[in-house]
Amino acid sequence: MISPSELMQLAIDKAKEGIAAGQSPFGCAIALDGQVIAVSHNIVLQTTDVTAHAEVTALRIACKKVGEILLPGAQVATTCEPCPMCATALHWARVDEVYYGATIEDAAETGFNELRMPAGQLYQIGGSATKLVSDVERAACRELFDLWKAGGSAIYY
Repeated sequence: MISPSELMQLAIDKAKEGIAAGQSPFGCAIALDGQVIAVSHNIVLQTTDVTAHAEVTALRIACKKVGEILLPGAQVATTCEPCPMCATALHWARVDEVYYGATIEDAAETGFNELRMPAGQLYQIGGSATKLVSDVERAACRELFDLWKAGGSAIYY
């Protein structure tokens, strides 16, 4: 079994790869039955696809790997609280748990054009069974924003 912190470290490492490649500072890792099945970073700029957030790209990889669109029992670590689009995709995939580090407010403070709808509030209003766990390696996840800005890649969207 992989711990939330270990899974988050994979997401952080992948976000750093993305930053080095000129992408924005977000990473995601997915485990199922104790095995990592997907690790991805945000590729919005690379693909000119506004939906290519780290969570969505990781879900695409994971679903393809297992040959299913549903991932019950999956654990997800994402470096930032999922935006409403990503939170909804994770709900639709029926993942069990989502661990996140930085918050939507942290992303907004960095300059990202966030809808300030916390994922927990969205899940509560919508009746989602997906469990959210905040503050997993939050300091390390927040540092990704500083690393990204220091690299001069700060294109806000």
